[in-house]
Amino acid sequence: MSSEQKPMQYSDVNDDIVRSLVVTGRKYYITLAIAVTVMVTCFYFPWFYQLYYGIGAAGMNNPTVWGTYLASFIFWIGLSHSGTLLSCVLHITNSEWRKAMYRSAEAMTLFSLLVAVTMVMVHLGRPWFIHWAAPYPNQMELWPNFRSPLLFDVIAITTYLTGSLIFIYMGSIPDFAAVRDRTSGWRYHLYVLLSLGWRGTDTEWHRLGWAYTFLAVLIIPLAVSVHSIVSWDFAMSIVPGLHQTIFAPYFVVGAIYSGTAGIVTVMFVLRKYMNFEHFITKIHFDNLGKLLLLLSLLWSYINILELFTAWYGGTSTEYEQLRYKLTGYYSPLYWEMILFCAVAPLLLISKKIRTSFVPMLILSIVINIGMYTERFLIIATTLSRQYLPESWRLYTPSMVEISILVGSLAMFITLFLLFVKIFPSVSIYEVKETMPKPQKKNGDRSW
Repeated sequence: MSSEQKPMQYSDVNDDIVRSLVVTGRKYYITLAIAVTVMVTCFYFPWFYQLYYGIGAAGMNNPTVWGTYLASFIFWIGLSHSGTLLSCVLHITNSEWRKAMYRSAEAMTLFSLLVAVTMVMVHLGRPWFIHWAAPYPNQMELWPNFRSPLLFDVIAITTYLTGSLIFIYMGSIPDFAAVRDRTSGWRYHLYVLLSLGWRGTDTEWHRLGWAYTFLAVLIIPLAVSVHSIVSWDFAMSIVPGLHQTIFAPYFVVGAIYSGTAGIVTVMFVLRKYMNFEHFITKIHFDNLGKLLLLLSLLWSYINILELFTAWYGGTSTEYEQLRYKLTGYYSPLYWEMILFCAVAPLLLISKKIRTSFVPMLILSIVINIGMYTERFLIIATTLSRQYLPESWRLYTPSMVEISILVGSLAMFITLFLLFVKIFPSVSIYEVKETMPKPQKKNGDRSW
């Protein structure tokens, strides 16, 4: 009998999840050390180098004034969408398979947003002037432009980050109390603080359920609006290839697509290395595979619409931009994106692929590589080909930009590794809700 088929008791759930917090092996410390080293070496050192020598250390030029920093910002914002959004939707629909995976998916949302905010600071070039964007009374009479979609980004992302943080923390309070009662030392004091005196009374459970559902309903439209607003950074310009009304749904579908692929990657890692085979099963990968297949078809459809509208527009600038995208300097990247995001996911039609862990991991990584390529091409194929041919110039990322991209991934991994040792990666009380209730035996006073 496999580990997934063995019946579990309530106490087993507590034991397994608490063990994942308090028992730390050598491999964890090695992985954390590598992630921190890569983050410092590939992110902070190049960033400090850029701060010292100026934004010219990046490969951006005129007219391509946006580069991989902004592409990385869009990618991390997109990766954040499926975690909390999928958790909220499945909570409202009362889907049982959500309960073992939503905590880690919400953590992915939170850390992706933090990395995205950091990429904004890198992209600014002179981040010590960030306070100029804050609407506060000042003697220079500097005020942000409230009609700018860039300011919309600040407001929407801050709201989404705050809502996601409250959502994941509120849902974790009962689990903090459960871990509190099974730990000692500094962990006990930490979880006493985080559990806020939770006792598990009927009133507390009622208030938690009401507040949790309220936040879930609130976050769904917020998550959709965030990436719609990010798309307006491009769509409200008059640059050929960017000035399109399809961009809002295009960005939202792409965000959910890449985020769902990210959840598959996270679920594989937790199942493999945190010994959560009892909780994360083939059912989760099967359902996530179906969702990935649906999103790949939607993404492919919207890409076809984007090409059609560029052709149907009938202007020479749109024709040139379309030709450049399909056959120009960056065309190999474009067709790689189509292969990774539109063709490869068709393998998910097969249930055998959807329920195989390693193929699902490979597909999820391939999809996110393709989705990052998409974000890069949005910038590279449009800004470098605007109205005046004499201003056309190719854009190639510098080693500083590539290094910071690698470092941002290491930053995300570092944050997630710290998370799995503080927050229960699987919701204890919600997993128990999916299990059959224990029956009292005759003559036995215990359950």
